[in-house]
Amino acid sequence: MLDIEDRMDSLNECENCRDVQIKKFSPLKDLINFDDYDGEYMRCQCGKRPLDIVMSHILKIMIETGIVGEKATLRRNSPVPLSDFYFSSLNPQFIQKNTLILLHPDFTPEVAAKLMDEVPEVKCVLKGSPQNVVGQLNRDSDIGHFEILEGDDTQINVMRTLLDEKIILVKNQSRHHIEVAMTTEEKLLRLHNYLDNNGIKKGTAIDGMCGLGALGIYMLKYGFEKVIFNDINPEMIDALKNNLEINGIGDGFEIHNQAFEDLSVEHADLCVIDAFPGQDISDIQEKAEKIADNVVII
Repeated sequence: MLDIEDRMDSLNECENCRDVQIKKFSPLKDLINFDDYDGEYMRCQCGKRPLDIVMSHILKIMIETGIVGEKATLRRNSPVPLSDFYFSSLNPQFIQKNTLILLHPDFTPEVAAKLMDEVPEVKCVLKGSPQNVVGQLNRDSDIGHFEILEGDDTQINVMRTLLDEKIILVKNQSRHHIEVAMTTEEKLLRLHNYLDNNGIKKGTAIDGMCGLGALGIYMLKYGFEKVIFNDINPEMIDALKNNLEINGIGDGFEIHNQAFEDLSVEHADLCVIDAFPGQDISDIQEKAEKIADNVVII
């Protein structure tokens, strides 16, 4: 059972945490003494370190191993830092051990092992670019992944909602495109406002490209009698089933693993489409308008 309240509390710094801001566009070598940095440098008694110190420690190792240049800066050359636990818009500036997932296209197994060994905050090291497609775009595309070089890529996102309930999503970051809790929360807000402002019948709804299931789960909590979850990616279907259980959803849904264009549904009161950014969804929208009285693009 996930102890969400404890995890949310763990994001807060203590009164003794001392913040450090390091210039992001200046070469790191000009700003810090590399010899000072080890796994305990500037660790507070509560167990956390400033995020800038941790990222500087990571970039220092990347410079020393040669995967970035001597003039590397935090802004231009750092890996993407992803927390293993997101709650809403809270972005902690002090982080504890074994909580950070790193993504960079030039990571090697050797560098990954060194980061895991020397930087206690690092939980997982992924090789890949945030610009790459992770997941499955359509029926003609393969399933894309980030490569796990070291560690555990499990991530938990907790979203507040206007229903006074939290929605919890658990995912494997190597298999899912990057979307933090705040972004998903904004989508839930747009969906809520659409439902409230348009008097949609709470009958059958379709979450057409459901991914982890946030929108469909929300519609069930909003009061829909039935939600049809669909996603072309079988890995997302496995994650969806886990998230339905975590959020206490035991009935009132169907699950389909198809391209949306192939989904066989006679009628729905609402169809929600949340496609990959930049994807042409004209055919998908046309299909949605044929099977649903109302269509909303999130």
